[in-house]
Amino acid sequence: MTGTGWTAADIPDLTDRTFVVTGANSGLGLVTARQLARHGARVVLAVRDEGRGRQAAADITAAHPEASLEVRRLNLADLESVSAFATALQADGVRPDVLINNAGVMAPPRAVSPQGHELQFATNHLGHFALTGLLWDSLRRGTDPRVVTVTSDLHRGSRIHTDDLNGARSYSGWKYYRQSKFANVVFALELDRRLRAAASPVRSLLAHPGFAATNLQSSGPTGLLRLLTTLGRRLVAQDAGTGAEPQLYAATAPDVHSGQFFGPGGRREMRGHPTVVRPDPAAEDPDTARWLWQRSEELTGVSIPITTP
Repeated sequence: MTGTGWTAADIPDLTDRTFVVTGANSGLGLVTARQLARHGARVVLAVRDEGRGRQAAADITAAHPEASLEVRRLNLADLESVSAFATALQADGVRPDVLINNAGVMAPPRAVSPQGHELQFATNHLGHFALTGLLWDSLRRGTDPRVVTVTSDLHRGSRIHTDDLNGARSYSGWKYYRQSKFANVVFALELDRRLRAAASPVRSLLAHPGFAATNLQSSGPTGLLRLLTTLGRRLVAQDAGTGAEPQLYAATAPDVHSGQFFGPGGRREMRGHPTVVRPDPAAEDPDTARWLWQRSEELTGVSIPITTP
């Protein structure tokens, strides 16, 4: 049904399934959490700010009193926080069926994570890589298990800056945002390759929202860039509800195949209902994927133990 008007109303019944959504207190993550809960899922809102997360959960519950929600703290930029989140989730017996790697930061002034990694690469890629690995044992035993990685159309034309991964020599907020989104695509496609080789039941899927009106564009860029992105949101962007449809489709539609990438079906993939789209060909390069996977393991200290069922 992709490309022909699929909406969140088409989400099937999700009763007895558990979804972890990172960055679930606002924007695409909040819409995703709301729609999953509305259709019967148990949803873990993984958020950096627990106060905002609790408010988001209260807003969802006010509209859907039957919603099954948990708010848990997760700072993806800090690998110790990622480890603590995963450990607590498992200790409490929460076994996710689907992980939606949604959270992100966009084009801030240069900063580094507690472990010394460029902030966008740390948050958008390394944190999600580590989270996927730390939750893997639960995920692979889930019901219709999936990992959905949310990227951006801005991954196109980018690359991994292997000679300056942290932007220490030459930093641009947009350049390193695009690197992190390119890394998302490389990671998800390599995860799919490894899953297929192991005949694993887990599916790795990609989604991008097109140009959606969220607080991401206004919370990161500064000065003229913030003004331009704010103007673009008013003139061009689709609402967050429609922007979240590709990741909701990837997370819930029964007919998806591991390795597929979903984005808006309209002109230049900026607006519209979800359809299958193609990644930048450079992101499909297996040598790039092997380098990124190995480097991510080294930087996070986490591996993803994909084995045959």
